[in-house]
This record gives sequence, structure tokens and C-alpha cells, in this order.
Amino acid sequence: MNDHAIEIMNLLYRYCEYIDAGRFVEAAALFRHAKVKIGGQEALAGEAEILENWRRLVIVYPDGTPRTKHVVTNPVITIDGAATRATVRSYYSVNQATDGFPLQLIAAGRYHDEFERVDGAWRFTYRDYSLFDLRGDLSRHLVGFK
Repeated sequence: MNDHAIEIMNLLYRYCEYIDAGRFVEAAALFRHAKVKIGGQEALAGEAEILENWRRLVIVYPDGTPRTKHVVTNPVITIDGAATRATVRSYYSVNQATDGFPLQLIAAGRYHDEFERVDGAWRFTYRDYSLFDLRGDLSRHLVGFK
């Protein structure tokens, strides 16, 4: 695996780490230069819109976290010849446990991401959140979902 692929995978994993720690500001900063597709629409662009969306939808518990563990697996990374653009297809699963809600899988799907390399650093330019394949009990994770 080359250094570019490792840097890109670290962005995927850093997203999970930040979200699970309730560090939404840092997670949103990863998408500063990105558009995010949610559902059937491409509605969010940039970190401010993404951050507002997470703050509105994600349930945060007294410990400051959503009590989740996001896991990203099976990344298929394609990097262009100039190493300035890349695409990644990966799987995700979200586990959650709260008081009175035993550890369980609450969601599984796929991410389709695009990246660009600017001034020697990779960054997200696009994420498709609409590839939501398996839905569990989201009632303790997202406002308005059961």
C-alpha cells in the first residue's frame, strides 16, 4: 500500500474517530471543501452546513458522545496517475449502546467518497451518504428516526 492510500484511509478513519468522540467540529472540518449527498439530494456544502446538520440530528449523551462506534471497512481506493484525485468505495457499520439499549448494529451501508490532493495533503471533496443499505433501531442515535 502506498503513502497516498494510507493518507486517504486515515481520513476515513479519522471521521469515525471524531464522530464517535462527539467531536463534530473536527469531523466537519474534514469536509470543509466537500459536498455531501444526503438522501436523494446534494444539499450540504462545506463544514458549516454539515456541522449544523449533525448538531440538529445526532443525539449526544451526557458523556458528550453519541455512544456509537463507526467502523469503515473494505476500502477500494483509486488514485489518478498524477496523485491529485482519488475515489474510494467503502462499507460502514454503526454500533451503539446506551443505558437500557444493549450493544447492537444500528446501521450499515456504503460510502462513495472523492478526494483531492492540494499542497501535498489529501482532503474530502465529496461524500455520498445516501447508500444506506441496512437500517436498525436509530431511535437513540438520530432525532426523528425509529
